[in-house]
Amino acid sequence: MKEQIHGGDVYRHPGVLDFSSNMNPLGTPPAVTEAAARSMEQIAHYPDIQCAALTETLADYEQVPREQIICGNGAADLIFSLVQAVRPGNALVQAPTFAEYAQALEAVGCTVSYYDSSRRDFRIDRDYLDMPGESPDVAFLCNPNNPTGFLIEPKVLAEIAEVCDKRGILLVVDECFQDFIPDEEKHTLKSRLAQNPHLFLLKAFTKRYAMAGLRLGYGLCSNKELLEKMGRVTQPWNVSIPAQAAGVAALREREYVRKGRGIVLEELAWMKREMAAAGLGVYDSQANYIFFRGPEDLKEHCLEQGVLIRSCSNYPGLGSGYFRVAVRRHGENQVLLRALRLHPDLG
Repeated sequence: MKEQIHGGDVYRHPGVLDFSSNMNPLGTPPAVTEAAARSMEQIAHYPDIQCAALTETLADYEQVPREQIICGNGAADLIFSLVQAVRPGNALVQAPTFAEYAQALEAVGCTVSYYDSSRRDFRIDRDYLDMPGESPDVAFLCNPNNPTGFLIEPKVLAEIAEVCDKRGILLVVDECFQDFIPDEEKHTLKSRLAQNPHLFLLKAFTKRYAMAGLRLGYGLCSNKELLEKMGRVTQPWNVSIPAQAAGVAALREREYVRKGRGIVLEELAWMKREMAAAGLGVYDSQANYIFFRGPEDLKEHCLEQGVLIRSCSNYPGLGSGYFRVAVRRHGENQVLLRALRLHPDLG
């Protein structure tokens, strides 16, 4: 079986301070944990297959009709369901980006073409769809991108969405990392959903509420036929009772999200300055993580200091020496900086 490499592998590295996965620095809200625990009294029953309470709460939170919402066992579950429903012949994916897009596409025999953003300083430009060969059936974007943390200029993203709609290309935009950026409403395509049936937005509870272990994501789309197709290929009861209960509770935690975003914005600027001063090649990431270049053995060095960072060498378009670290609370970020500076090539 092909090895799955992701951040957050604390099971192989117990006791470390984990900077390899990027969650809300405040941790999981107590109300979310309590709601999941209380729901265990109901586990003799099947989960609500329609996720009715969760969908209703999401509709209010996102201010979209509930008919435009589909819930899944994390965003990755929705990616695979979407691809299974569409079964595209050709697809366009940015490189580097989240590996599950290509993995899901290749699982249905789709030909995947890559837009090499490394040649453009890891930016997405208006030429994203101007690739040689056959026009794609589906195109994936991550905004802000994982692992670079770069945002697509709103005008550029709007143009790409418009072109996809005119050409009948399904545009899937992963907005899972938008919870910790300034001016979120400026960067989301949510306002275009009603007019664009070729647009699908991916979102998740994972980062916003630090609840990766419960696996809960959702998609927004105005294409009723597409959502019905996804429902037909999705396994039933894919969202557990604890996940649904935790999701409803989490969506009430608006002040918690605001505080978490404030911490990230303050610490992000400080960490960039300190990491650059230590001799690392820091990119202008805008999400709750920082993309940078450093000594190739930096992950191993940090592990010796009790700190786990994410090597990005397995991302398409990247090689050794690229890394990503989460933005955590100030005291924890100081521990990371001390570990980095102890490397013999840094200071």
